[in-house]
Amino acid sequence: MKNRVFIGGLLLLFLLELLVLTLSVFPREKKLQDTVAVNEVVKTVQRDWDSLEKHHNPTSLEYVVIGSDGAIRYRTKAGLSESINAAISHKDTILDIEVDSMIAGKVIVYNNDALIVQSEIQRTVVVIIVAMFLQGCICAGYFFYIHRTIIKPFRKMKAFAERIAGGNLDIPLQMDRQNLFGAFTESFDIMRSELKKARIAEARANESKKELVAKLSHDIKTPVASIKAASEVGAALSPDEKSRVNYEQIIRKADQINTLVTNLFSATLEELHELSVIPADMESKDLRTLLENADYLHRAIIPPIPDCVLFADKLRLQQVFDNIFANSYKYADTAINVAVCLEENDLAIRIEDSGGGIRESELPLLKEKFKRGSNTKDIEGAGLGLYIADHCMKRMQGRLEIENGAKGLRATVWVSLCRII
Repeated sequence: MKNRVFIGGLLLLFLLELLVLTLSVFPREKKLQDTVAVNEVVKTVQRDWDSLEKHHNPTSLEYVVIGSDGAIRYRTKAGLSESINAAISHKDTILDIEVDSMIAGKVIVYNNDALIVQSEIQRTVVVIIVAMFLQGCICAGYFFYIHRTIIKPFRKMKAFAERIAGGNLDIPLQMDRQNLFGAFTESFDIMRSELKKARIAEARANESKKELVAKLSHDIKTPVASIKAASEVGAALSPDEKSRVNYEQIIRKADQINTLVTNLFSATLEELHELSVIPADMESKDLRTLLENADYLHRAIIPPIPDCVLFADKLRLQQVFDNIFANSYKYADTAINVAVCLEENDLAIRIEDSGGGIRESELPLLKEKFKRGSNTKDIEGAGLGLYIADHCMKRMQGRLEIENGAKGLRATVWVSLCRII
């Protein structure tokens, strides 16, 4: 419907412009002077010939009265033709003035065709300018409509896809059923939700694997330690060299088994170190966009950000803020205070909720893998958000600090500076 209104409006304005141009280009019938008014001018001049200084113009015409000697006897205004030759070149109307049956002079009625044409041209130009202005307004309005209903949703889906590619599945895609892509955004968010469920299931499976490895390592290390201890006693009490060598071989194999089990346990904690983090120069003004994207529930007021150049990976920094805001949404569910300031060689971004914080003894554990605070209760989560954020900040030569603030939990992101603008 809106497309039809737009196209119809433009077509109507185009036809109006075409009509105005046609009327102004094609020749029209020349407008003749009012003969009645001209005759009245002649009669009044003849009547007042002997006292033209008292003569009054009875019409709207402009004219000049010239005597038989060529002298000007009367004129309605300056700038009119003052000779027969000038009147002829200007196509003015020239009539004789008869007094006592003799030609006493002439009256030259001014030809105002040029003024009429000029006035019509001015009107034509004004109409065309107004039509072009209306066309520009309609085009600007339609562009705004296209930007709001097509371009902006596309950009949102692009940013959403980048987050998904970066592994952030916590922030939903806001759906706007009023634009053309409402169904697409809903489908994209369903995909995110399903991927998140799969990620949580994977995290739980990894946690179960970790617990299984820990149990197996304990179960294996206990008998191996017993075997090693018995072998050491046997080696110490062996009656001959051959028995002692055999016992020492058993001890070495027990140590080897113990090392392999330890490596198997440690390998489960090395998976996230393969995460790609590529820091580069980034303008600080981009931080506002990252923070606004992370605060999709609009619970924070983003303060002014100092002008500087940061050393960071924009995608991973977005992931850091996403994880911090997502944790605040899930566990505090309050307004969020954000403060940004320069401190020596870093830009500090402090994000604090009003949820009361957590126990001091639990603070050091929050940045560990699969660790969560006691306030999580039955809230869904894998315990990886702050671990990943801390890992990314270290790879960007920054750091993440978690502490209890005045009203709730405070996360401070320290981003390294390249230079201050």
